[in-house]
Amino acid sequence: MIATIIPDMRNHYPVLLSEIISIITPQYGGTFIDCTFGQGGYTKKILNFPATKVIALDRDSDSSIKAQELQNSFEDRLLFKNIKFSQLNNLKLKDENIKAVIFDLGYSLNQIKDPKKGLSFDTVGELNMKMGINEFSAKEAINQLDEKELSKIFKYFGDEADSKRIAHNIVEDRSKRKITTEELVRIIESSKRKRNYKTHSATKVFQALRIFVNKEISELIYGLINAAKVVKKDGVIAVVTFHSLEDKIVKYFFKSLSENKSISRHMPKAEEKLNLFKSVIKKPIVPSDKEIRDNPPSRSAKLRYVIKKEDFFDFETDILDKFKHLIDIENLSKKL
Repeated sequence: MIATIIPDMRNHYPVLLSEIISIITPQYGGTFIDCTFGQGGYTKKILNFPATKVIALDRDSDSSIKAQELQNSFEDRLLFKNIKFSQLNNLKLKDENIKAVIFDLGYSLNQIKDPKKGLSFDTVGELNMKMGINEFSAKEAINQLDEKELSKIFKYFGDEADSKRIAHNIVEDRSKRKITTEELVRIIESSKRKRNYKTHSATKVFQALRIFVNKEISELIYGLINAAKVVKKDGVIAVVTFHSLEDKIVKYFFKSLSENKSISRHMPKAEEKLNLFKSVIKKPIVPSDKEIRDNPPSRSAKLRYVIKKEDFFDFETDILDKFKHLIDIENLSKKL
C-alpha cells in the first residue's frame, strides 16, 4: 500500500485510532476481534478498558513477540492466533459475544523496515514480500510468470499504466541476469514513459506484487464474509483501507448487504427477507489534518464500518462473482 512504504519513519502509529474506538465503544465491555494485530495499537487501546477481551490475529509470526508483551500485562484478556484473518470463522467463538471485528489493512513500520520481507523498493537483495503463511514469493512470480501474466498483475493490482512495457522488460532481463529488488526497481524506472516526482516509479508495481504474493484480494473477501458471520447483532465491522482496490471491495460488500436483501436460510418465508447490515455513513472517514501531519502514511487511509442488524449466520452475497476477475489473476499463482 502506497501510504505505508515510507522507510524513514521513526514510529508506527495505529491509524484512525480515536475514530475506531468511538465506533466500537469498548468502554461498555465485550469481546473484540483485531484481525490485523501488527504492533498491537488497536488491541492495547481496547484492553485499557477493563471489561474487554481481545482475540488478535496476524499472519506474520513476528507479531507474536508484541502479543506476548501485552499478554503479560493483560493476563487472560488477550488471545493471539498466528493465522490469516480469512480463517477467523475457524475460531471457537460459540460462547463469545463478539462486539466488533476490526481490520487495518496497512503494514506496520517494523514490517516495512524488515529487509527480509522486502516490502520496500529501498530494500537490498532478494525479492520476497511474503507476510507469513505464504505459498510463494515475489522472486518466484517475477521469474516464472510470463509477460502477459505479469502485465495483468501490474495493471489490475497496481493500476500501473506502463504494465506491458515493464512486464516485457522484466522477461527480457531475467534471461540475462538475476532479478533482485534493486534490479527490478531499475527495470521499472527505465520502463516508465513519464516520471512522477511525487511518487516513486516502483510504487505501483511493488503494491501489485505484494497483493499477488499475499493473495490480498481473496483474503479480504473471505475475511469480510467470515466477519459478518461471527459478529453478533448490533456488533460492528470496521475496516481501514489504504488503496482504491481494497476500498472498492469493502464498499461493495457493505453496500450490497445494506441495500439489497440478505436472505437467511433459516427464514423460509419470502416476506422475512432482511438486510444484514445497517450502513451508518455513506462516505468513508478519513484522517484529520493533524493526524496526517503527525503520521504522513495515514494520508490515504479510509475507514468504513457497518452495524449488524440481524443475528443470523447464513446470508447470500455475490461479492465473489463481483470480483472474480481479480481472483482469477490471483489464481495465476497455481503455476508457481
